[in-house]
Amino acid sequence: MPQQVSMGATLQCSFGMTPSMLVVLPVNRVRCEGPIAANIMDHEPLVNILPFGMCTSQANPEVAAATAAALGTPTPMPCIPATLSPWTPGAVTVLLGNQPSLDNVSKCLCNWGGVVSIVDSATLKTQIP
Repeated sequence: MPQQVSMGATLQCSFGMTPSMLVVLPVNRVRCEGPIAANIMDHEPLVNILPFGMCTSQANPEVAAATAAALGTPTPMPCIPATLSPWTPGAVTVLLGNQPSLDNVSKCLCNWGGVVSIVDSATLKTQIP
C-alpha cells in the first residue's frame, strides 16, 4: 500500500545528479507523523521541488548550449527544476486541501524530460488506501 509523503521527503530526478528534498508549505495545516503532509499541488519549482545538483538532459536549453560549446561533449549544467504540472496520479481516496494527497508512487514530470520520483516518503507508518 502506498505511503503518505511529507515535508522532507527525498526526491530524485532521472536527469539530476543528486537527490533533493520536498518542501511543503504549511498551507493545508495537516501533519503526518510530525512533518507537514503533501498533496499533488506541492510541485512548484524552487518552492516545493529544489534543484537536483547538475542536469544532464539535452532537452534543457542550458545543457544543450553547453554541450554545443564543448563540441558535442555532454556537459551538465546546474539544475533548475521546471515542474509545471502536478504530481500524478496522487491518492484520490484522501484529500488534503481539496486536492488528492501525495503518495510515494506518484511522479512529477519536468519540462526538460526528467521524471521526479519519491525515494523516501519521510513517513514510516501512514499508508494510503
